[in-house]
Amino acid sequence: MNKKNVAIFVSGGGTNCENLICHFRNNPTIDIRLVVSNRSDAYALVRAQRLEVPTAIVSKAELADPDLVLPLMRKYDINWIVLAGFLPLIPEYLIDAFPRRIINLHPALLPKFGGKGMWGHHVHEAVYAAHETETGMTVHYVSPICDGGDIIAQFRVALTPDDTPDTIAEKEHELEMKHFPAVVESLLAD
Repeated sequence: MNKKNVAIFVSGGGTNCENLICHFRNNPTIDIRLVVSNRSDAYALVRAQRLEVPTAIVSKAELADPDLVLPLMRKYDINWIVLAGFLPLIPEYLIDAFPRRIINLHPALLPKFGGKGMWGHHVHEAVYAAHETETGMTVHYVSPICDGGDIIAQFRVALTPDDTPDTIAEKEHELEMKHFPAVVESLLAD
């Protein structure tokens, strides 16, 4: 049995991080070994610590240093990385070290509303401004191009003219809570 040891990279509140940790808590083949944040004040770190998952803070500048990050990944025997609201771009050395083993969650239906500056509420405001009739979430492989990696899965939800950026965010977040762990699990399953 090939054990999958996962590091979750986060920048913010960590609802997806917590959802993943809880989903895989008793999984015999998938183990959430580490939560990494670029921000020391990310509430995701509190969530991870409460669930007894080790945490590490790696600043944006430190992320650029393979001599710091790769040994950290080796220390925890990480062979998959899941980005769950991680804002810095992943450096190419890390993509090369984990080929097609770094996946990201994006809060829109890529290729729409992706790329630089398209994260969090900025995405939902853009969806609202474009008068979209649907939105959704995309799980994709990480590539050197921001939000440009191959799409693994997408899930959609209808929007109404009454939706606001806040209600769009709520609808999209429900998709994340429902589908993201299952997509990760199917991808990592032997």
